Parts: sequence; structure tokens; C-alpha cells
Amino acid sequence: MRPQLKLVAGAEDASQRADGILAWKSQGCYAEGFGIVQQLPPKPTNFRVGALIVRLSDDTIIAEGYTLELPGNTHAEETCLMKLAEQYGTTEEKLSEVFNTPHALYTTVEPCFKRLSGKLPCVERVLRQKSWITQVYVGVQEPETFVGENTGRKTLEDAGIEIRHVSGLEEEILKVATAGHVKE
Repeated sequence: MRPQLKLVAGAEDASQRADGILAWKSQGCYAEGFGIVQQLPPKPTNFRVGALIVRLSDDTIIAEGYTLELPGNTHAEETCLMKLAEQYGTTEEKLSEVFNTPHALYTTVEPCFKRLSGKLPCVERVLRQKSWITQVYVGVQEPETFVGENTGRKTLEDAGIEIRHVSGLEEEILKVATAGHVKE
């Protein structure tokens, strides 16, 4: 049974919703969302990232995903969108025709703006869904390990998508995300 997302009492604005995610973690439901990435084998060639898409009207998790969950060198955000497309019998590009209420994307690491694989970056994927993904919450900025500085946050903000940093998890997220990387 999926645990319910528990919010801080009176959580009516975005900052309180972010606090709600922290409360959710502390209530032992962390493994349902972000913690699942800890089960993935560490690799030196990518970050271990977890993502959730949450309907803002009732704080229901409608999708969750993690790096390499699906075939094809998939990122966590991409996995969420692919699962929704399959669930609703549509394509990722047409998800904006399915959803018409505001949702938030929660991701442990800032969405990528460039991919070495040549696949569509997660920032572009979110921009395609900006009619319904109106907020993005990130645990940490993307480290400059693979593609250098990530300008995705600015790109999303310039497109009108609200970006929020959920503080307090940085050390834990980076430890999990970079497990398997060669330490200098």
C-alpha cells in the first residue's frame, strides 16, 4: 500500500509543501519516493536520482521514477513521464492534453539541461509539460561532474516554472547520487 504524502498542518503555500516533503521523509515513507534510489547499484557514469510527480490539489503522488528504472539510459524525471504516458495510453509529448491541473515535480537532483547520450534533457521534457508541471522542487543542484554548469534552473524559471530548493537533505542526496563515482 502506498503511503500517503503527509503535509505540515496548514500547508497552503509552496514553502510549506516543501516542508511537508521533509516531514514525509521523517515519517518513514522516504523509501517510497526518494529512498528507492539507494537500492540501485552505484555506477561511475551517472547520478542515482529519484523523482516524484505530485498533484497539487490533493498532494497525491501520481508518478515516481528513478535513474535507469526503465530501459534506454533513462533519467528519473523521464521515467516518471514515460510511466504516465503508458498509464494514460498516450505519448510523453501529449501528456499536456491529459493533465489540466497544477502538479509539482520533486527530484533529488536538479533536472539535467544537457545529456551526453544525446537524449532529450529533462529540462526540455519539463518545459513540454509546463502547462501542468508548474513547480519543481530540487534537493541539490546537479554537480558539474559530467556536463559542467547546469543552466536548467534558469531556463525553467525563465519559462515561468517555479523552482524551489528543499534544504536539509543535501549531504544525504549527494552521497547517494554520487555513489560509485571515482573520488579525486
